[in-house]
Amino acid sequence: MPDARPLLEINQLAVAFRQGAQETHAVRGVSLTLHAGETLALVGESGSGKSVTAHSIMRLLPASAHHPSGSIHFKGEELLQASDRRIRQIRGSEIGMIFQEPMTSLNPLHTIEKQLGEMLLLHQGLSQTQTRSRVLELLEQVEIPHPEQRLSAYPHQLSGGQRQRVMIAMALANEPNLLIADEPTTALDVTVQEQVLQLIQRLQRKLGMALLLITHDLGIVRQYAERVAVMTQGELVEQEATETLFTAPQHPYTQKLLDAEPSGAPATAPEAAPPLIETEDLRVWFPIQRGLLKRTVDHVKAVDGLSFTLKRGHSLGVVGESGSGKSTLGLALLKLISSTGGLRFSGKDLAPLTLKQMKPLRREMQVVFQDPYGSLSPRMSVGQIVAEGLEVHGLGDPASREQQVIQALEEVGLDPEARHRYPHEFSGGQRQRVAIARALVLEPEFLLLDEPTSSLDRSVQAQVIDLLRELQRRRQLTYLFISHDLKVVRALCHEILVMKEGVVVESGPTEELLHHPKQPYTQALFRAAFGKEIPGLTAPGTT
Repeated sequence: MPDARPLLEINQLAVAFRQGAQETHAVRGVSLTLHAGETLALVGESGSGKSVTAHSIMRLLPASAHHPSGSIHFKGEELLQASDRRIRQIRGSEIGMIFQEPMTSLNPLHTIEKQLGEMLLLHQGLSQTQTRSRVLELLEQVEIPHPEQRLSAYPHQLSGGQRQRVMIAMALANEPNLLIADEPTTALDVTVQEQVLQLIQRLQRKLGMALLLITHDLGIVRQYAERVAVMTQGELVEQEATETLFTAPQHPYTQKLLDAEPSGAPATAPEAAPPLIETEDLRVWFPIQRGLLKRTVDHVKAVDGLSFTLKRGHSLGVVGESGSGKSTLGLALLKLISSTGGLRFSGKDLAPLTLKQMKPLRREMQVVFQDPYGSLSPRMSVGQIVAEGLEVHGLGDPASREQQVIQALEEVGLDPEARHRYPHEFSGGQRQRVAIARALVLEPEFLLLDEPTSSLDRSVQAQVIDLLRELQRRRQLTYLFISHDLKVVRALCHEILVMKEGVVVESGPTEELLHHPKQPYTQALFRAAFGKEIPGLTAPGTT
């Protein structure tokens, strides 16, 4: 049974941001309690104030933020009035946090071992040997493959899912009393999601740790949370026991949230369409170097001999567990990393082209990256970010560029006035829509979508998928859609390519592959995503 006194008590919390003479109220009168060992899910659409509320607990808001009213008590101690020194003691030791965007939360100049070790040295004072042993233990706990080899790796050398698991290891390193998990499984595939959440749940039981779970995945909420608090436009509109809220939601917004799910079929595309992208035995190998002279002793075969054809106007979904080579494949197609083998775009051989020779083709081949905050310059306004491609390619004059920016922002559901603001002023979902607008403004022929909806709540996911389908119908766009969310893939893609450890395990038309997967790996992947939703899904180990 939970302690009678709450571990965390938020009372009438308000948060406002100042920008010059303008003040924006992001959170209004939120009150929450959380007991030791309890799991409370905080849900709502992007921009509802979930993350701002969580960051207030850790005092991580920017200098432009202030609290017009409210209090936050942790173990009876008022955090909003605590000294900076006291807050630093609490962060990472008594309260841990898993951030939404691991690439911006991890130091790009430090190895994984150094970053995890720093947490242990700072709060526990372990020896170097003890620290290394504990770091390895943490990496094993969060299912990082070959943890010894990852100690010397830098964040950019890990997949999005692996970086998120490192963040989870850092948050749990000092066994905190309260864990704030802000979209902890956003970058993880469905099978690893379950493993990570079960790991957090086991540690929670072992340590009596409270968990504040912020997520847009309502399936996770129903399975792991005891209570749910629903936020919209900075206000708390409903708070109930999980099953009560799911079976009998009272507020219209909660009902709308529960009804939201990506659905529908991919846009109609002609079967006889000519190929736009063709690969033959495409390889991306990264050398593993050892010794004083850094001799190459082996290779990480991120992409190993892929051959496929993507037709014009079609969507190809690339799925697989984190680290399977999905994002590396996408970067190789755009010639953003070196590769070997055959690669053709619209009949043109890209393999021998230099960076300078590739520039005219960049307008036709655009990308939306997985991490919107890391891919948007914090020094540029949204208008400058979206217009940058137009300027690079010398398209139009300043007045026409501004009109194109306004149109692109409207297409992705953002207020055109947002072009005067900066990325840090937006929620994760809003930032991703800015990234999509930046890609669309050049009217490309091919769009690489690398987990474009992973940071979006379900209702916004559905809107974005509808938008992408409409754009494909209208412009005959071709998509390579990389995702671990198979429900989104099903709604958008004509074909699926399943990857594991750099190779294609299985591929084929979407519905045919979903109902009749032949490989055990594919079956496990689909079963984790759909469960009993697809009656014909083959059981593991059968044919």
